[in-house]
Amino acid sequence: MSTQQRRYRSQDWFDNPDHIDMTALYLERFMNYGITPEELRSGRPIIGIAQSGSDLSPCNRIHLELAKRVRDGIRDAGGIAMEFPLHPIFENCRRPTAAIDRNLAYMGLVEILHGYPIDAVVLTTGCDKTTPSQLMAAATIDIPAIVLSGGPMLDGWLDGELVGSGSAIWKGRKQLAAGKIDNEKFLEIAAASAPSAGHCNTMGTASTMNAIAEALGMSLTGCSAIPAPYRERGQMAYETGKRIVEMAKQDLRPSQILNRDAFLDAIVVNAAIGGSTNAQQHIVAMARHAGVELKSSDWMEYGHKVPLLLNMQPSGKFLGERFHRAGGVPAVMWELEQQGKLRSNRLTVTGSTMKDNLVGRETNDREVIYPFNAPLKEDAGFFVLKGNLFDFAIMKTSVISPEFRERYLSKPGQENVFESRAIVFDGSGDYHDRINDPALNIDENCILVIRGAGPIGWPGSAEVVNMQPPDALIKRGVNWLPTLGDGRQSGTSDSPSILNASPESAVGGGLAYIRTGDTVRVDLNEGSCNMLISDEELAKRKAEGIPPVPASQTPWQELYRSTVGQMETGACMELALEYRNVGQTLARHNH
Repeated sequence: MSTQQRRYRSQDWFDNPDHIDMTALYLERFMNYGITPEELRSGRPIIGIAQSGSDLSPCNRIHLELAKRVRDGIRDAGGIAMEFPLHPIFENCRRPTAAIDRNLAYMGLVEILHGYPIDAVVLTTGCDKTTPSQLMAAATIDIPAIVLSGGPMLDGWLDGELVGSGSAIWKGRKQLAAGKIDNEKFLEIAAASAPSAGHCNTMGTASTMNAIAEALGMSLTGCSAIPAPYRERGQMAYETGKRIVEMAKQDLRPSQILNRDAFLDAIVVNAAIGGSTNAQQHIVAMARHAGVELKSSDWMEYGHKVPLLLNMQPSGKFLGERFHRAGGVPAVMWELEQQGKLRSNRLTVTGSTMKDNLVGRETNDREVIYPFNAPLKEDAGFFVLKGNLFDFAIMKTSVISPEFRERYLSKPGQENVFESRAIVFDGSGDYHDRINDPALNIDENCILVIRGAGPIGWPGSAEVVNMQPPDALIKRGVNWLPTLGDGRQSGTSDSPSILNASPESAVGGGLAYIRTGDTVRVDLNEGSCNMLISDEELAKRKAEGIPPVPASQTPWQELYRSTVGQMETGACMELALEYRNVGQTLARHNH
């Protein structure tokens, strides 16, 4: 006999005596694959499995198998599973950029959860934007929801050395430019970095965002770092299936978990793990859809002074398998908890507080997770900048190498300040076409600037700011130049770029008016970045207008451009932000 204390929303479809004609219509077609009316009318919760795995999403493809274990857990806990597909998002392959699809996948999931008889949902995440898109939707709908990460690939190895996904591509690209390897060796390195099912085995955006889901309290403790092929991943899928049924019975919803404390802890954890700069826009987007205010100053106030604790590529040495064995996200959070850096008396999907979840989670591997008081690096959080080039941009300080710091940030009397000659590119095509042009006379005193790469200009914001120097400089051993842009960079990149610049050039941000040859001054002491030109010259350039942007190629690109905001505020679909808790109001009947 059911012990349920409330009426599930699915019962309005399947057990509604006031609309028996509608009930008959809904039941009739669901029965055509063998499910019985007794099951659907039993008062057991209908649990959706939001399936992000497909052949077009190789990083998430593991979920095609994991969903079976989720189903087992749901059935054993007394629920009924209904699996459905999501719009694919694959960072490496989607043109013009996967960023354009985060808001599309969000919108699609909102419509599914609102319009179908689903009482609670398992969110299957992995590749970069699959995590924020689903959590944004869960916040909008506000029915019980839990994240199941697909997990990273196994560690990659080549010639006796660790080869990290993504990071190996950027390193190999420089080796190719320097003439140290040929095309075939480059492809061999790339293949070695992806040895199994799963998402990036580095702390790129995929690992970052799954870690953030766990830090927020939206997945079971220890979920995010388990490698995809490990037996524990299937076990976690089973436990997640069981737990979501209990959450449905308890009506434990995202609105009870996703509060400001949770998002501030996400900022802290992101700094401690050396998380991707893409986390900035995604954390802000999730917070805004949850109705939580995050200020741009929060990144400095709560995140910048946090030390780097995780020794994982691209900010460190190791990869995902070792991170998991060292204790994963809970072990990093344990360090932060001991120092009072978390707001851990908050509810999570486990039904317990984060404080309770972290008990006994100290790492047993100090090569991977450093003590808070003896970290890998101090002050590892994002550095926020502003000036006449933009109102907001961030710099990832955890990847500043000793060589970069010595060359650009260590001038006696002007520590943390540098001035460089700008080399300006309009999009990545222009960059690739001209980076090796001798006429540009690019040397160590230059800063590479790319514009037209933001949400509206690209469209979707592109991972193009981590530009490498021209081949001639790389052959001389100069592997990094300062870079600046209104786009993004891969979370697997070790470039200390200034990026996510808002407003972007396509809407008249300051980057629209910079010219090759201008001097750019970056001052990390006062948090400024400016082109050193007169007010008169700036006014003259503004009168000339902004650089053109490419035309939209699809209807969605046009819709995206007409609705998206800037990266400072999460690149959200602005019109969607007023919709909250929509799952609590049932959709009208369809006949």
